[in-house]
Amino acid sequence: MSQAISEQAIADATGHSWSHWRDFLQSQQAGLLDHQAIVRLLRGQPGVSDWWAQMLTVRFEQSIGRRVTGQDCTGQFKLSVNKTLAGSMDQALELWLGLVQARSEFNQVQISKPPAVSQSAKWRYWRCALADGSRLVVLFSQKTADKAQMSVQHEQLKAEAELEPWRRYWKDFTSAL
Repeated sequence: MSQAISEQAIADATGHSWSHWRDFLQSQQAGLLDHQAIVRLLRGQPGVSDWWAQMLTVRFEQSIGRRVTGQDCTGQFKLSVNKTLAGSMDQALELWLGLVQARSEFNQVQISKPPAVSQSAKWRYWRCALADGSRLVVLFSQKTADKAQMSVQHEQLKAEAELEPWRRYWKDFTSAL
C-alpha cells in the first residue's frame, strides 16, 4: 500500500484504525492465508469496500514482510504517476496521444506490443507492452467538470530497484503535458 494513504484515511473510510485491522487480521491468522483469502475476509467486514479490502490486505502483507512497497501479490513491482489536466478525459487522452504517437521506446526500452486505446463510460485507456516484459496502462477519468485525472501505471517490473528510476522518468515525461 502506498504510504500516501494515511492512518486517518483508513479510519475515515473504514470506521476503524489501522491497528484495529492489523489486530483483527492477526486474530484470524491471516498471515497463513493468501492474498485473495485475506481480501475475502476483509470484504465481509462492515464499512470495508472492495478497494479498501485490497488496500488493507496489501498493508497487512507489508507489515508481516510478505511484500515491500510497490510489490504486487505475484512478486512483481508496479508504480503509478498521477497528473490532473485541464479539460475532459477525452481531451487529456488526445494530449497523451500527441505526446506519444511517434515513440518507439520509453526510457530506451523498446515498445514490444503496439499501443491500443479503449474506453468505457467512465474511463479511457491507453496500453502497450515494453521489451523488458513490463507494460504500461495509462488511465483517464473525469475528476471534475473541467479537470481530468491521468494515471500512468507501469506494471510487471521485475525488481524494486526499477521503481524510483521509472517513477522519475514518468514524472519528467508527463511534465510536458
